[in-house]
Amino acid sequence: MPAKRISIVEDEPKIAQLLSDYLQAAGFQTERLERGDSVIDSIQRAPPDLLLLDLMLPGKDGLTICRELRGFSDLPVIMITARVEEIDRLLGLELGADDYICKPFSPREVVARVKAIFRRIDHINDASPETGFTVDEERMQIRCAGQPLDLTPNEYRLLAILLKRPGRVYSRDALLDQLYDADHEVSDRSIDSHIKNLRKKLAAVKPDRALIHSIYGIGYKMEVE
Repeated sequence: MPAKRISIVEDEPKIAQLLSDYLQAAGFQTERLERGDSVIDSIQRAPPDLLLLDLMLPGKDGLTICRELRGFSDLPVIMITARVEEIDRLLGLELGADDYICKPFSPREVVARVKAIFRRIDHINDASPETGFTVDEERMQIRCAGQPLDLTPNEYRLLAILLKRPGRVYSRDALLDQLYDADHEVSDRSIDSHIKNLRKKLAAVKPDRALIHSIYGIGYKMEVE
């Protein structure tokens, strides 16, 4: 299997080189970008497997990049920031970041976070018995513990989104953006209704476990382990 490729978007050369050295030592390929306004074009030309994205960049900031990226890709994103205010953390989650690293950081911690995200993704993609879920995109069908779930199209899409990134927090707005077209006016409370129905259907198969968790004031996340 080819080494996974990490795109490091960081305008401080010493930090970018440090991250690159540690990630390469861990078996990853790396590439470096210094300007925010070059990121989207680079990803569209040759998508990496994960994006390490600094918040403050020349040309375009990390939050804007993340917002634009989520319009066409679910590429895993770890944000790197020296701004630790809670509002930045929440805004990043709503825009679709998978994780955060705050400066100053340990490069070993970054490598560990990268590996953890890939483990979560591989855990779902392998459809191993430990997850209890298999997703059949062609038939738009999801099985839980070997049993097919009777899902509406929107329930299927919503559950498939949550299963792609177990543990990741999705805001209601982020889920609405992925479920409906931009010109489709839908209340964010429709997400709550879909979640309620999904919980009932999942509880019928796994009555001993709560799989979809509410994150107060933000949205939802899926826990399968």
